[in-house]
Amino acid sequence: MSTNLSPRAPRRDALENREAIVLAASVVFRRDPEASLDAVAAEAGLSRRALYGHFSSRDELLAELLTRGGARISAALADVHHDDPRIHLALIGAAIWAEVQQVRVLAQLAVHGPLEKTVASALSPVRASVRRATSAGVAQGYFRESVPVESLAQLIEDAAIGVLDVAVRTDLDEAEGRRLVMTVGLSVAGLSWREADALVESIPASLLAPWSAGDAAGDAADAGDRSGAAGAADEGGRA
Repeated sequence: MSTNLSPRAPRRDALENREAIVLAASVVFRRDPEASLDAVAAEAGLSRRALYGHFSSRDELLAELLTRGGARISAALADVHHDDPRIHLALIGAAIWAEVQQVRVLAQLAVHGPLEKTVASALSPVRASVRRATSAGVAQGYFRESVPVESLAQLIEDAAIGVLDVAVRTDLDEAEGRRLVMTVGLSVAGLSWREADALVESIPASLLAPWSAGDAAGDAADAGDRSGAAGAADEGGRA
């Protein structure tokens, strides 16, 4: 008598071990992108044999890590949009700062090799959002017109990722790190640092709330008081 058996669900400890491995990999590869699987297993508190029970190779583990990182970044950027391309670009900075560790791992692994396409796919939401903001900003006269849109968008993205790394290494707090990522992107786009600072100051806390850990500057009343700064940034951006 034959019986069709459904696949056995993974044991709970196996699922927990897999999650522990992925978490350990994010820590280890952030410290050293060339780290071995032995280092990951040690960080996870597991044997190498246990790790190989979940991932047959280093590239397979990296692909899992990159795919998850890309999903988190995509989710963070899903609701990023504003009719003012300068604010749109600033909000991209706030969103990627909220996922700073994911972006740093992706950036550190963005090298030629078998995972190049996986990295490119994981970062594609960032690139698409930056390009939309850049294209609109150039068209509306806010951003520099002397550089082709595609090149300018790439420069903005590269600068943002570089600032993420510096901000984390220098232990800036959440508010300072987020602000730095937001303003540097705007400066590369063509605003002066004063214009970029004024614009970021003018953004209502409600717009930053999804990516703030309770440290967004000001509240609704403060936003009204900062309306003058927004006007100054607007005039400067069109000059």
